[in-house]
Amino acid sequence: MHQHYQHTRIEGAFAPLAVVAQLADSGLLTDHVVYEQDHRWYIAGNPIHEVRLDAGNIRIGQRTSPWSGTPWEPLHSALHEAPVADWHAYGWLSFELASGGRTDLPLAHLMVPGTEVTVTEAELSVRTLDPDFPDRLRTVLARAPRPACAPKGVDVHNLRRTYQGHVAHAVTEIGRGRLDKVILSRTVPVPFPVDMTATYVAGRTANDPARSFLLDLGGIQAAGFSPETVIEAPGDGTATTQPLAGTRALTGDPDTDAALRTDLHRDPKEVYEHATSVKLAVEELSSVGVPGATHVTDFLSVKPRGSVQHLASRVTTDLAEGRTAWDALGAVFPPVTASGIPKPAAYRLIRELEDEPRGLYAGAVLRAGADGSLDAALVLRAVYQQGGRAWLRAGAGVVGASRPAREYEETCEKLRSVAPYVVPKEG
Repeated sequence: MHQHYQHTRIEGAFAPLAVVAQLADSGLLTDHVVYEQDHRWYIAGNPIHEVRLDAGNIRIGQRTSPWSGTPWEPLHSALHEAPVADWHAYGWLSFELASGGRTDLPLAHLMVPGTEVTVTEAELSVRTLDPDFPDRLRTVLARAPRPACAPKGVDVHNLRRTYQGHVAHAVTEIGRGRLDKVILSRTVPVPFPVDMTATYVAGRTANDPARSFLLDLGGIQAAGFSPETVIEAPGDGTATTQPLAGTRALTGDPDTDAALRTDLHRDPKEVYEHATSVKLAVEELSSVGVPGATHVTDFLSVKPRGSVQHLASRVTTDLAEGRTAWDALGAVFPPVTASGIPKPAAYRLIRELEDEPRGLYAGAVLRAGADGSLDAALVLRAVYQQGGRAWLRAGAGVVGASRPAREYEETCEKLRSVAPYVVPKEG
């Protein structure tokens, strides 16, 4: 028998970022996910239904069963077993979910929350199975926010020689015709425990992401400012992906940034990298779309994303009969802009050169609904914390014309979207 959410609206004048930070730190929500989408912040927690997937098994609540083939239908079907009919789901997908590699790692963790709060500047909308939650929420909001420590910058200049050697090796492999493009990443350790909520607030204030997220789910914590979406499927039968590829720094000086933007548009390497990424995204979405319906908009536009600016495009299709948003996600995940071309060859080179699995990096954080909607953000520009360890990670797209020193500097530019805003945990 299905349970039913109670709905409460709290009107007022709110600062959404401050509200979700207070709620995330309040202890009212266990295993929570914050997801920012289109000027709304969603914070969800207290799971009533959880789905965990690894290389061989899917665990739905306390029941474990094997799965094989592609993961998208098992994940989607498992969510429909939730004890509420009008479920929303939140969670994360690892890069290795579709790329293969080590099999002893969790690949996905999704949950249907017992409580979900939608925050805008004008109101809070509460969906909850707990009748006392709205009053407890009001109590939390009446408190003064806790003061946070100041951010402590993280040095991003590590592994220069190693990373540049990896880029040079990839360029050689591309020259031999084994692949056309690969995104190679490097990890930067954070030498102190991180206050994830305070870091999210500081970083979000300084960034202009396509989506942002803060999560504490399944033993991993992350706060990020995603530059692009993997899939936007509002439930109307369309699906859009937003490939970003091609990068220059964003300095804050208008004249310098305009010159860098012009240079970005005129750089054959960057334009080629972007165009090939868009081409593959079109082919992938076309595989689940109505024939002839896939199209590109905003081609080669420039999007500011914190410390960098990117070439951007949008690829949209009308889903074919019988296809769902989860099929569209499966068609493009992990995105070309975080993997390479062709993807199987890129996966092999990534596994060969990178010293550890990516996990959540270059995976996705998502919000989905029983109405067929699905919105998934690419996990980049983030800080991660798990098992007493905290780290950053960033990559650059390598093509035949890549220069190792420039690709290393590009990773530094991307890391600066997060590194200056990491806040140490008190105590």
